[in-house]
Amino acid sequence: MKLVVKFGGTSISSVKNIIEVAKILHNLSKKNQIITVCSAISGVTDDLIQISKFIQKGNKDKAKKLTKKIIQKHKQLADDLIKKPQNRKKLLEKLNSDSTELEHLLHGIILLGEVTPRSMDYLISFGERLSINLVAYALLDLGSKSIPLTGKDIGIVTDSNFGEARPLMDTTRIRISKIAEPLLAKKIIPIVGGFAGADQHGKFTTFGRGGSDYTATIIASCINSDEIWLMSDVDGLMTADPKIVKSAKVLKEVSYVEAIEMALFGAKQIHPRTFEPLLSKKIPMRIRSTFNTKNLGTNVIATPDIGTKKTVKCVSAIRNNGLIDVRGGSMVGAPGTAAKIFSTLAEVGVNIMMISQSPSESSISIVVKKTDLDKAVSALEMNLLGKIIKKLEVTTDVSIIALIGSGMRGTIGVASRVFGAVEKKGVNVVMIAQGSSELNIAFVVKDSGCKSVVQALHDEFELAKIN
Repeated sequence: MKLVVKFGGTSISSVKNIIEVAKILHNLSKKNQIITVCSAISGVTDDLIQISKFIQKGNKDKAKKLTKKIIQKHKQLADDLIKKPQNRKKLLEKLNSDSTELEHLLHGIILLGEVTPRSMDYLISFGERLSINLVAYALLDLGSKSIPLTGKDIGIVTDSNFGEARPLMDTTRIRISKIAEPLLAKKIIPIVGGFAGADQHGKFTTFGRGGSDYTATIIASCINSDEIWLMSDVDGLMTADPKIVKSAKVLKEVSYVEAIEMALFGAKQIHPRTFEPLLSKKIPMRIRSTFNTKNLGTNVIATPDIGTKKTVKCVSAIRNNGLIDVRGGSMVGAPGTAAKIFSTLAEVGVNIMMISQSPSESSISIVVKKTDLDKAVSALEMNLLGKIIKKLEVTTDVSIIALIGSGMRGTIGVASRVFGAVEKKGVNVVMIAQGSSELNIAFVVKDSGCKSVVQALHDEFELAKIN
């Protein structure tokens, strides 16, 4: 098979884990052509973001200290990881080269005293640039042929929207084919840094958090791979969060559209655009655990078997949110009211997670992350209160609960079963939204009732027996 295998940060967070990843790839490469995509080591991207915050606050000493800590961490891993002296020497030379470039960049940003979107992308791309060296040389130590490549090196070309770049797929397809195919023909395993590419001027760009999954699907689409595997610390997509529901099961098979809904509702932190490159090619994706390779995980495909089209596939919960009720008689029939509310929140960088509007148009309910709640309320009060908004009501500590499954479409009585199960637990539903696709029903409850509601719905739809 032609395979693209992506490993998350926890999969390569220690010497033991990197060796395990190298062994998996070494064994897979005996019968398959493989391209590997790697995230940064756990915590490194967060550290790089913290460095940018230190610089913005003028704490250059703290920024330099944290940079040294990141470099030292990778060099220590290299020392402990690589047994063959020649390989270790080459790896340390590569790490020294990348580290020098990182330090020069840091010096430049400190001199400027500001972090632009472009320099931010350049800075945080180093997490993956450092991690791929470790994995590539671990493979060389095992006797496999391997080469570390950045997203830019493999040929991913994007627009110049730093921080949320989009790939230019036609150009990217030509370049990746030209670079990757000869390597695969020679049985060389490319270890590609996820999360980043480069614009047409060669400047580093990133896809946003979770972007390594997106890198993997872009490459899979460009080389027409037979399958793509996303390897992390979870066994696959599950019927519920196992921390809430002890009897939660791994779903053996789901459709692309179901997986997209599950990703949006927090089942796994997959980049929202991850599935885009796969849809036209219908390439199957497996979500698997690096630490439990006997489990085949979840197979995500275009058209699942009829037998797996259960009414409900999973119950997801997103906790720690805030609910804002916006009310006002002047909102009724006034064009652009919702647009003004949304643009006011967008200007202060608040993402709206869920919305519901009453048919009378006199109120709009909005759910935002708890961390954004103060910012959202302040922006609405300062800009709109007393104008189009007459009253704001805030509810802190709410959870969004979503039931997802393509079998819900056209099935009578699902909603009554859902709210009947919630009622039995004595929990009040404070907001409801259902998409026209009928793939999900989402509603909001207080955080205190979240666990009991998720468990009740998991039991009601007998999800523990799903496979």
